[in-house]
This record gives sequence, structure tokens and C-alpha cells, in this order.
Amino acid sequence: MSQKPAFKSSADAVTLLTRGASLSYLGVVLLLPLAALGFEALRPGPRVFFEALSDPLARYALGLSFTLALAMAVVNAVIGTATAWVLVHRDFPGKALMNSLIDLPFAVPTVVAGLMLVALYGPSSTMGLLLERNGVPLIYHRPGVAVALLFVTYPFVIRSVQPVWLELDPAEEEAAATLGANHWTTFFAVTLPALRPAVLSGAALAFSRALGEFGGISLVAGNRPLDTQTASLYVYGAIEGDRTQVAAAVSIVLLAASFAVLLILNSLQNNAVKLD
Repeated sequence: MSQKPAFKSSADAVTLLTRGASLSYLGVVLLLPLAALGFEALRPGPRVFFEALSDPLARYALGLSFTLALAMAVVNAVIGTATAWVLVHRDFPGKALMNSLIDLPFAVPTVVAGLMLVALYGPSSTMGLLLERNGVPLIYHRPGVAVALLFVTYPFVIRSVQPVWLELDPAEEEAAATLGANHWTTFFAVTLPALRPAVLSGAALAFSRALGEFGGISLVAGNRPLDTQTASLYVYGAIEGDRTQVAAAVSIVLLAASFAVLLILNSLQNNAVKLD
């Protein structure tokens, strides 16, 4: 009987040690940098903070980033779900290769992605010249920024939806078809409600990723104020110009928006689990 308390004490010690190490790692890697950024942004006072955000260049850069990030989330929700459907329900030559290529944006540095887009669609490339002659220039214009964001956010919805779709019971879809429902009715009435949490999760991750993207768009945007300068490019320019408080203020807005999206998403997912 004397061995049981010792075993319990040892297990408790391991639990406390693991918990302490995890919390310490979280604090050093995530919480302390966030606190330092907040302190830097608010150190001069609230008036300076809001003045930095009221600058026309900062407001335009933030508006452009939020607009593009929201558009990328919607596009990825649609295209990513469709791509996941193809991977789950169809067999075709090269499927394994396609399944591997989808994760390429996770592995490739985003600045390399920007370089690839410049090489393909740049003003001196054949494709770029063809697009410019038809009035659709990409590189150094806002459409080029959108293409770069599509590249870096492409896998999120697919990888969120695909495993959920694989685990869905096909009996419900078959029952809907037996009752006379066509493919679209079955998808929107039966399949989509089951996939909605995964789609929202992937779209939210794509939104947050697009909102803070820097490496890829730094090469394709042109960084023109009031035109192609996104918030991340504005922050970089402010740091280069020794305006640290301005950069920190804009960064706080980006962080708060991404964190709010993730909190809302977690709340929706928890409510969905409770309803189930």
C-alpha cells in the first residue's frame, strides 16, 4: 500500500513538470512577443496610437489587406471544397501527385512563390506581355497580389475538408438520392451542413494567413502607397523609416483581427459540437 502514494506522487510530479514546461514555452514563444508588441504600440499613449491608425496610408493599407483576405477566404471556401470533392470521390491518373502538390505552399518559402509568379507573369515574360496586351496586368498590380495570396492560402480549406469528407457516412446521401433529390439538393441539404465547420475552419485560416502575408506579395505588389501597398508592406516600410510605434499599431490591428476570427471560429465549432 505504501507504493501507491509514491506512484501517484511521481505521476503528479511528471504532470506538473510537463504542464510547466508547456506553459513556459507558450509564454516565451508567443505571449511575451505579443506583450512586447502591445507595449510598444501603446507606450506613447492612446492618442499617438489612434493617430497612427488614422493616417490615410495606414487606413488604405489595412482596408486593402482586409478586402483581399476576405476575398481569398470566400474563393478558397468554394474552390477548396470543390477540390476536396474531386480528391475524395474521383480516381484519375496523377491523383497522388496532385494530392502531394496541394501541400507545396506549406513547404515553399512565400518569397520563392512570389519569385515564381514574377518569372511566370512578370512584365518581361511571355505570359505577362500577353496579359498586359489584353488589359489584364498582374505583377505590380492588385490582381497579382490576389494571385500570390491564392497560392499561399490554397491548401487550408482542402486539408480541412478532405478528412471530414472521407469520414462522412454515404448512407445519408444515398437516402436523399432514393427520395428523389438531385446532386445539388443532396449536397446543400445533407453534405454541406456536415462539412460547414471544416469549411469555416479552413476559410478562417486562409483569411488570417492572407491578412498577414508578406514574403510573396513583397515581390509582386510593387508596394505603391494607395494602390498596391498592403498592411504588411506598410509595416515593413514603417520599420525601415524608423517609425516603430506606427508599425506596432498597424500590427496590433492585424493580430487582433486574426485572433478575433479564430475565437469566433472556435465558438462556432464548440456550439456545433454541443448541438451534435
